[in-house]
Amino acid sequence: MEDTASLWRTDPTTFRDVVINRQALEAALGGDCPPVERIRYLALLGRDAEALDQGFKMLPNSPERRELLLVLAQIHQRKYRWHDAAVLHEKALRTVRSPEEEAYVRHHIGRRLFDEARFRAAADEFQWAADLYRVAEQPELAEENRQAMRHALQVHSADQGAGRPAYELS
Repeated sequence: MEDTASLWRTDPTTFRDVVINRQALEAALGGDCPPVERIRYLALLGRDAEALDQGFKMLPNSPERRELLLVLAQIHQRKYRWHDAAVLHEKALRTVRSPEEEAYVRHHIGRRLFDEARFRAAADEFQWAADLYRVAEQPELAEENRQAMRHALQVHSADQGAGRPAYELS
């Protein structure tokens, strides 16, 4: 199977997943694609209904429950179904067993909040993830989340300077 980095990536300014090679992504679906990756790839290809249907059917018996919940949350997020995505994020939080696992989920929550234009709240989640990664002795991931936090704060400041209210509605 092809390296996922050549198929898709996360845009560092929007925190959204972007397809790099659509043909290779479609081809990967036909091979021996792991189940959770299959759901992710279907979603990346815009086949959201199929991805949600298959993903929710897999969920009760999935050994990768947390990752599947996060992929399903991203699908809802792309459809602007913030509440549905938040519910899945909370379920994913209930599966964590270590600071590193919690940091991973917090990072995804930060991505959703950023997508919702709740930049200050996103920055807080990224900072939380950075702190958890630091405790888990994952300095590269801690730094990645500190950079995400700084980016969210910059966007927040620019947003405030553009005449938008200095508060966020939850």
